[in-house]
Amino acid sequence: MGSLLHWAIVFLIVALVAALLGFGGVAGTAMAGAKILFWVAIVIFVIALVAGLMRRGR
Repeated sequence: MGSLLHWAIVFLIVALVAALLGFGGVAGTAMAGAKILFWVAIVIFVIALVAGLMRRGR
């Protein structure tokens, strides 16, 4: 999951730099990729957390 968050941050930085340089299309695409990777990482984290709590409760 750390890798997903890493790539989300990379896409966010690319989006910010592209926006500063005036490349709106690239910035929008990179921001969309960052959002998707961020939410996928959050979902995986929640699933792992619930699985860990269920395993612990046994």
